[in-house]
Parts: sequence; C-alpha cells; structure tokens
Amino acid sequence: MINTVSGFGSTGSICVDIATELEKQGHVCYIAYGQGTTTYPKSFKIGTVIENHLHNIGSRITGKQGYFTKKGTHKLVKFIKEYNPDVIHLHNLHGNYLNLKILFNYLIKVQKPIVWTLHDCWAFTGKCAHYTDVQCYKWQTQCNKCPQVQKYPPSLFFDQSQTMFEDKKKWFTALKNLTIVPVSHWLEGEVKKSFFKNNTIIPIYNWVDHTLFKPSNENVKEYYGIASNKFIILGVSASWSFSNDRLKDFIALSKLISDDMQIVLVGKTTNKKDIPSSIIHIPYINGTNNLAKIYSNANVYVHVSTEDTFGKVIAEALSCGTPAIVYNTTACPEIVGEGCGYIVEKRNTTQIFEAILKIKAVPKKQYTEKCRKHVIENFDFNTNINRTIAIYKEMLKHDC
Repeated sequence: MINTVSGFGSTGSICVDIATELEKQGHVCYIAYGQGTTTYPKSFKIGTVIENHLHNIGSRITGKQGYFTKKGTHKLVKFIKEYNPDVIHLHNLHGNYLNLKILFNYLIKVQKPIVWTLHDCWAFTGKCAHYTDVQCYKWQTQCNKCPQVQKYPPSLFFDQSQTMFEDKKKWFTALKNLTIVPVSHWLEGEVKKSFFKNNTIIPIYNWVDHTLFKPSNENVKEYYGIASNKFIILGVSASWSFSNDRLKDFIALSKLISDDMQIVLVGKTTNKKDIPSSIIHIPYINGTNNLAKIYSNANVYVHVSTEDTFGKVIAEALSCGTPAIVYNTTACPEIVGEGCGYIVEKRNTTQIFEAILKIKAVPKKQYTEKCRKHVIENFDFNTNINRTIAIYKEMLKHDC
C-alpha cells in the first residue's frame, strides 16, 4: 500500500487495518508512507524529512504538487521491484512525498493489478481535494483558472491546475488493470463523472470497529467539567478555528440553545480565544476507549463539515448509540441511517436547533438500537476490510 501516513489519522489507520487482516490470513503486506512515523513493522519510508520539506516549498512556489521528491520515489520504485507484490493498493498520493511521474511511469510499465481507494477528490481534479463549497466542476472536462489556488494543496503564486489535470489524466488513465474504490456512494457518483468513468468502480464504506466504539454507561461529565444535568451537544474535529465556518456554526448554535444544554467540542485549536466560554472545549482525548465514552455521554452528535467523502466521526458517534445531525451535503446524509438522526440544510443553525429539540423530546434509548444496527450493517470492520481483500483476489484471478 502507498499512503501519505501509516497508522496515523483515518487513512493511515485504514491502511494498517487492511494490512493486519492480510497478515492474519497468511499474506505479507508492506505500507509505503511519506510523512511522520509508524509502528507498523513492515513499512517503507518514502523520502526524508528534508526532502519532503523541500517538496512542500517547491509545491508552494511553483504551484505544482507531486513533481518533486525524485530521490525518495526512485528508492520506492526500486523497493517495489525487489518486493514484487501481487497487488499495489494506492490511497492518498498527495502530501508532498511522491514524484507522480516517476511512480506512474513505473506502474504503467509493469501494469500490475492496482486498487486505488479514493478518500477525497484529489485524484480526478487538477489540484483540489474538495470543490463543492466553491461549486467548481471544471474537473468533469478540463481544470483551469482554479478558484482555490491558495487552498490545499496551496500555491503562493501560480495556477498550475490545467497542467496538473492533463498530467494526472494521462498518467492515471494509462493503468490498464485499475479498480477504483470510492468510500461512499456520493463519491462513486462523482468518480463516474470524471476521467475514471471507464474504470471498474466498486464503492466500499470506511469502517468502524463497533466492538470498541460502543455504548458506555460510564459517566465522564465531571471529568471533563460538564454539569451532570446538561443535555450534551457534541462536535468532534481534528481542529477548530474561527477562520473556519464549522466553529462559527457552533457559536451561532450556542446562542440558540437553552440553559439546560451544553455544547462540547473535541479537537485542537490554534487559538483558545476563538472558542467562547459558553462552549466546553476538550483539546485532545487519549485513546479510542475514552473517545467512545464521550460519544456515549453525548445526547446528540452534530456534524457541521460540508465536504466529507465519508464522515468517520459520524459513524463512530452512531456506533456509540448517539444520534447525529448532519448537513445535506456530499456523503454526510448517507452515513446517517433512517431513525438515526436528522439531515438539515447546509449552514442552517436554526434547523440544527429544531432537530436537537426533536431528539431531546424522546429518551435517547429510542435511537441507540437503530444507530448501532445501521453501523453494523453498513460500516462493519471485518465485512468491509474483507470486501477490499476480495477485490485483490478477483483481480489476481483475471491477471493470471
């Protein structure tokens, strides 16, 4: 597998989950990664910290990402040749750690079975990982004049979206034995409008280990400084910033809720002053078990992200028996099953509040069983990992 990270974050954890299951089944799996460190034993680090840092600088100055890190990518290709895997599974290739031309020239030459799990939209656009907020759909024909030049991956000066789109299309569509795995049906629909439309496309949801994310009766309100009689409205994110609309939405919601309700936000912030005193902020929660407890103690999980190709935190909350409220945008609605919460208009905090009142009006247990059932039926850890492994086996049958 090739991914930006290994064992860290959602995509890095997914890679290790698949690799661990493969090892259990008697296979050998290596994870090649570009950033950070990993505890997964069969790993290959792509490039050095300095090389990747220089890639980042080059990307920002030239506007081209994926055109540097030559030495590290040459070493990766050499490793792949020596290892000679049956299947190569791509994940996130952006993140300033790969030279795309070097890697894909090799992949095009050997034409091994390749699975590519798309965790975002970067693979079929000229630059961006998401585009729905700016309503830009040039990628369906030809990217140019990018409206998000300074957004991830950022360019300080130049718009290279047209060149990068043309290069991606040339390299990626030259793979003859490629299966695309979108992580939601929404993303599947987008992929079918892209230059990948002629490839085999098999959607597989990301997964949640519902044996770990499960309802807990342990009361942790006092530990986190939450009044015992409060109705908890929970939000979870990697980071919270006032420059991001997600925090602004919660601040607007905090002005609507009654005194017996409490908003709790989990995730880092660069400036503590961004979060008002009326909102309880938990910067970091250590371990899955403790995160499951805060999900379980919440009465409702509110998800205010607008560009999600899956929404793993939504599924985690549901797995802990907590109903969710999400915006009617991208993949979020399909993660919330029937009877598991509410879908509201994008950025409409009044509708969020109205949905909260509906959830508050009935005992939480009326949602818990439906939430758990939905997760087990759609986001089961073992089922979805083995669906991924089944793709490898099917591709190898046809490759023989």
